[in-house]
Amino acid sequence: MTGVLPSQSIRAMIAAGQITASPDVTPQQVQPASLDLRLGHVAYRVRASFLAGAGRRVADRIADFEMHRVDLSQGAVLEKGCVYVVPLLEGLALPAGVQAVANAKSSTGRLDLLTRTIIDGGTEFDRIPAGYHGPLYAEICPRSFSVLVRAGMRLNQIRFRKGQAVLSDAALRARHAASPLVSGEAVISDGLGFSVDLAPLAGTLVGYRAKPHTGVIDLDLIGHYPAAAFWEEVHGSDASIILDPGAFYILVSREAVTIPPDCAAEMAPYLAMVGEFRVHYAGFFDPGFGHAAAGGAGSRGVLEVRCHEAPFVLEHGQVVGRLVYEAMAAVPDMLYGRDIASNYQGQGLKLSKHFRAV
Repeated sequence: MTGVLPSQSIRAMIAAGQITASPDVTPQQVQPASLDLRLGHVAYRVRASFLAGAGRRVADRIADFEMHRVDLSQGAVLEKGCVYVVPLLEGLALPAGVQAVANAKSSTGRLDLLTRTIIDGGTEFDRIPAGYHGPLYAEICPRSFSVLVRAGMRLNQIRFRKGQAVLSDAALRARHAASPLVSGEAVISDGLGFSVDLAPLAGTLVGYRAKPHTGVIDLDLIGHYPAAAFWEEVHGSDASIILDPGAFYILVSREAVTIPPDCAAEMAPYLAMVGEFRVHYAGFFDPGFGHAAAGGAGSRGVLEVRCHEAPFVLEHGQVVGRLVYEAMAAVPDMLYGRDIASNYQGQGLKLSKHFRAV
């Protein structure tokens, strides 16, 4: 069995003790192709982001960089611009043939809440080698908004795979020819390219820019906050906008994409050479995202964009990222949009679930 492990395989890993947790993993954590990870009870404010490095433990590195500790049991604020390391409630005892990759959940990324997974002996963020036995930690850096978090909250998720799972460009072309993966022309090169929509069919609203000085966002409050308290509307009149250095934007892809039930996907950056900006790639795309079998008719991808050193003109239709498709080892017994509560099925330009609908 080669490919990304589906929900039923994740449950089998839990039963076999290959995924450990205290308290036990809840059914709500299991997603079609991933497992949500929960924050533990303490956050360590550290001086800088770090990787454990070969042969070293994260706990020892925390001791090197710790400034103070924050008790998350009753909730606490993680401040904008600070770096925290939080032991997670889950750990791993992976078999030799199974590796894992972690990523921030969609709502986490839309808040510009940088969340990465680190492990003992790790030399990369979010990558867990086959056979890893040990704890998991989340490194969290709120970049636009301070956030109120509690133990047990789920900010990132982990996906497991056996062997090579990435679909080749030839396989993507064949799939698209048989059943379209994207509305419009498919740009396929090391994945499925997607572009930015700056010419909406109605109105001039093309996105949102995070305000620099706002209140705290309680991550437990859904549909609670007025968007205007945290975001400025971005309007485009000539199918382009100028990105401000250091600013964080929520934009939307021009294309509607589909993830078939036997595939999963991950958003990846396009090329650093295309401009002075970065499209963030928080979250996995689960099997069923935008797919008719799961109640979808294609869903557009929300883009989390940060401009770098110089102002940059972003134009309608400019390719800004790509979806890397992976084969599932088996079709999951639950699909995004059909069997689980899905906040972003059929989405267009949309802020995170914490804000009232605009």
